[in-house]
Amino acid sequence: MITITINDQKIEVEEGTSLLKAALDHNIYIPHICHHPDLPEISTCKLCLVDIEGEEKPLCSCKVKVKDGMVVHTESEEVTRLRNLAMELILAAHPEDCSTCPKYGQCELQNLIQYMNVSATRMHRRVKGFKEIKNNPLYIHDMNRCILCGRCVRACHDMRHVGILDYKKKGVESYVGTLHEKLLKDEDCRFCGACAEVCPTGTIRDIASYSASDKWDQLIPCHSACPAHTDVPRYVRYVSEGKYDEAAAVVREKAPFPHVLGYVCNHVCEGECRRQAVSDPISIRNIKRYAAEHDTGRYWHHKGKQLPDTNKKVAIVGAGVAGLTAAYYLRKQGHDVTIFEQQEKAGGMMQYGIPSYRLPREDVDEEIDYILETGIHLKTNHRIDDVNALKKDYDAILLAVGNQQGRILKMEGSDASGVLTNLSFLRQVAKGQETGMGEHVIVLGGGNVAFDCARSAKRMGAKDVHVAALEARDKMTADEEEILEAIEEGITIHPGVTFEHITTKDGHVSGVGISKIASFTFDENRQAVIEKVPDSYELITGDTVIFAVGQSCDLGENKALERGKANSIVTNEENGMTSIEGIFACGDAVYGTKSVILAIAKGREVASSMDKYLGGDGDISEVLAPVEHINNVLGKREGFGYEERIQPTIVAPDKRKDNFNLVNLGIDDDKIKKEASRCLQCDLRCHITHSKIWSEYRKEQA
Repeated sequence: MITITINDQKIEVEEGTSLLKAALDHNIYIPHICHHPDLPEISTCKLCLVDIEGEEKPLCSCKVKVKDGMVVHTESEEVTRLRNLAMELILAAHPEDCSTCPKYGQCELQNLIQYMNVSATRMHRRVKGFKEIKNNPLYIHDMNRCILCGRCVRACHDMRHVGILDYKKKGVESYVGTLHEKLLKDEDCRFCGACAEVCPTGTIRDIASYSASDKWDQLIPCHSACPAHTDVPRYVRYVSEGKYDEAAAVVREKAPFPHVLGYVCNHVCEGECRRQAVSDPISIRNIKRYAAEHDTGRYWHHKGKQLPDTNKKVAIVGAGVAGLTAAYYLRKQGHDVTIFEQQEKAGGMMQYGIPSYRLPREDVDEEIDYILETGIHLKTNHRIDDVNALKKDYDAILLAVGNQQGRILKMEGSDASGVLTNLSFLRQVAKGQETGMGEHVIVLGGGNVAFDCARSAKRMGAKDVHVAALEARDKMTADEEEILEAIEEGITIHPGVTFEHITTKDGHVSGVGISKIASFTFDENRQAVIEKVPDSYELITGDTVIFAVGQSCDLGENKALERGKANSIVTNEENGMTSIEGIFACGDAVYGTKSVILAIAKGREVASSMDKYLGGDGDISEVLAPVEHINNVLGKREGFGYEERIQPTIVAPDKRKDNFNLVNLGIDDDKIKKEASRCLQCDLRCHITHSKIWSEYRKEQA
């Protein structure tokens, strides 16, 4: 360490540090625009000039290495004159439209102009006349705003080692463009966003707009879209590196069911993946599944948080996803947890709803066993009808009963023999019990549960299966893959139809009358308003109707609990507590049937709230994966932008439609790393050091 003096202030700095960095590190502001803390210096802007005693003229502080005893003055008449001249030259070719600029309020140049109080009035202003490039994915290039600071070029070359941006010339004007004047995709850009992140003006910027508060939610949308906020880019990156234990540990930091999620997560993250603007979204769910399948438990099994016992007792009613998740985290907080489950096995819809051809039961059981290993007490075949009765023995109670009752729409024939409900049917299939299903099945509904019923019926021996849904084909809520696989298995889809009635013969179902829908809206009371296509009536013949139009909560009387629509449990949105003190609720019974990942997220949230209620701090977070060394280098990869999504191996329809063996076999060993490496690694951008503006230094000084 050596000692230098800046503006009469003595500071200790490391020998070899640049003078600009030394000053900024000690909160002494020197104007600059081409400097960025993560990039090599090129000293193009000439704004960081300072006077150094013993030197004949002002020097650029970014290029000067500190020496012991150096005496520096950041302000003088000559320094100010030269700085202002440099800024005037920059502004002479910069548009005068700050108030309409998309970077307004977040522009380093604008902030610097305010600090220096400089304009280009003395200079002959010129318009560069470049055409704004808007046909690249994710980013806009507007070289009329370029001040040739070179940050983007250095980020592309020196930080990412991709090297597709360079200085170009058009007539008398210099600008930054791609090497061969092609679009980013054709130049093998990695679309990492480093150039946009370091650009101090609006020259290279994101197409998506965002505020400072929601920036990272917008720029890492897979993470923000995930209800449990799993660190998607991190575990995808680990898989690309062949580090499957690390990847699984990242998932387990937020979700105790990584293998289950690898099969049946509704992967909303993929719908938000920024890669789809370039080609196809990353196959995130299959990547997670592969990590879970190849995980040895090295970083999490019998590891992680386990706080001392608190002597507080918690009862959880329901051993589905939400209940098991909450139990897991409450136990880790040191509480004594007992789960009451009315079925013979834990798992809820994982065990008795989602068919085994989508979700193998051995994997469900294995992950439940891991949860129970923490010391949770499980009482199966134990239905709780009087929730209040638990209060005398437990300090807090959680209702996570799910929606276990299927709904039947009231219509002509709905009470006939041969009318079944979705959950009862699926539960009987899972248990190997008689379902009452005939040979000709009609499923009413357009969600995943409807297709689970239809595809299960096919596997149970139905000769023909029809699915009729209110929604148009492109509006059906079932996953696209479920619909396509059902069609491949010979199931007939009737989208955009209304159910007129169920026809009967001798008291038994004989068919369903349907009509095509011209329009389908809801009135102010959320009642369906359906306009039918004239003369479109059609009769689908069948001997079985399965209603898959929704589910409701089954929790007995419990009159003291406030209920909502479909017998749901009303809770305080802040903490998940019901209308009864000390009784909480979460999962499908609160918000309706959604997804496994949302149930996990809500289980985590209520566990945190209950821990606070029991005297804890509510912090259920834990670190399982090792600390990652972030490698900023991506390198150039030929054809990167055109790489297509790798599809999983799906068993052929003729080999799957008559059995419950697993249909989706996942992505092969030799392809999974390649698929994971298609990730844009959007999170790397948040590791780029924030370039502070002068007002931030002023605040720190205050």
